[in-house]
Amino acid sequence: MGKGYWVATYRSISNPDGMAKYAELAGPAIQAGGGKFLARGNPSKTFESGLMQRVVIIEFDSVDQAVKTHDSEAYQAALKALGNSADRDIRIVEGAA
Repeated sequence: MGKGYWVATYRSISNPDGMAKYAELAGPAIQAGGGKFLARGNPSKTFESGLMQRVVIIEFDSVDQAVKTHDSEAYQAALKALGNSADRDIRIVEGAA
């Protein structure tokens, strides 16, 4: 099994304070789960239907590890802090061999 990648793309952020609270909790929770941030921030350029909104890519040793981190108590607390502060799409995918 290959590495797992957690890809989060944001459609909009309606509450920057809520995002800040989420980030305070999410970063440590993800790192505790073995996640390594590869990219986070606004796109340098978008194409096709891309939005000029925040993107986060995190690498894990496996898809299972990424899912377990998402489902962990610590990350779920971060999601609770996020509430409705952002509209986003999170996908966990296996890396190409």
